Amino acid sequence: MLRLTGKRVIALVDEDFEDLELWYPIYRVREEGAEVHLAGPEKGKKYIGKYGVPAETTHSFAEIHAGDYDGILVPGGWAPDKLRRYREVLELVRELNEAKKPIGQICHAGWVLISAGILKGVTVTSTPGIRDDMENAGAVWKDEPVVTDGHIISARRPPDLPEYGKAFVDALAAASAK
Repeated sequence: MLRLTGKRVIALVDEDFEDLELWYPIYRVREEGAEVHLAGPEKGKKYIGKYGVPAETTHSFAEIHAGDYDGILVPGGWAPDKLRRYREVLELVRELNEAKKPIGQICHAGWVLISAGILKGVTVTSTPGIRDDMENAGAVWKDEPVVTDGHIISARRPPDLPEYGKAFVDALAAASAK
């Protein structure tokens, strides 16, 4: 049996997401049996990544309820600067954080967690370009490929995707074993 059979994960999307940082983790959790819903500002809209790869949403932010999901993936790119402006996204991230469900963030995705106000005292990584933002939000920043602090899994950039994908899948499997 696949480790994530019956699990549901949200992947957030908006224009200019980092293509690999969205799709690689989605494929990893799907390979382990999880169902992934792409959520964006509008349901059924095609959002285009930085390098031209499309992602069509299955749900709008308004349709997503934290209690229906086992974890969330937040891609990097320029999308996080847009995503953090949606009240529904910030509430979703806060609710998943309170429930200690796995939250995956890579590269610039830390901006969403910063705006949700959930990083105080959390050890994370990100692209070095937002290190100051992460530390100013109260996080302890490390320059490592992947950092897992409880239910928050963070990674720096695309070369770290294999380790990040494994760490997120492992966290989701461990959370469901409890």
